[in-house]
Amino acid sequence: MPLNQDFVGRSYTSDVPFQVGREHIRQFARAIGDGNPLFHDVEAAKAAGHADLLAPPTFLVTAIPGDLGLPTDDPALGLDYSLVVHGDQRFTLHRPVVAGDELVVRSTLASIRSVGRNEVLVTAYEFTTTSGELVAEGTCSLVSRGTAPPR
Repeated sequence: MPLNQDFVGRSYTSDVPFQVGREHIRQFARAIGDGNPLFHDVEAAKAAGHADLLAPPTFLVTAIPGDLGLPTDDPALGLDYSLVVHGDQRFTLHRPVVAGDELVVRSTLASIRSVGRNEVLVTAYEFTTTSGELVAEGTCSLVSRGTAPPR
């Protein structure tokens, strides 16, 4: 069954700000195998001009609420998450993310398009501080396998 195109353009904002913590940054850096001292050592990060520990650029994926900020549990969307594979993830940083940031994430289902028998959902993200400063933007593509309408 094809996905519901009526969801394109809908936005969802995180209910609770995401608090970026030092240990969360360190754990993420360890998980991706990045030993950069700016991600582990507060003094090294401060010496480099940052207010606190610096987060790796891909750290923002941890701030996205739920199932990548999409209403995957809404039957009206028609998404069977067991058929989904991750297609692409990109971030544009307007400034570095550091420990102590409190981020609000707004996700918007930007498009749903057919590619062969699959459908590709593209979600756009805005990461702002609780005071409204735009920190980063991003996109994520998910592939819903076998749900495209027949041609």
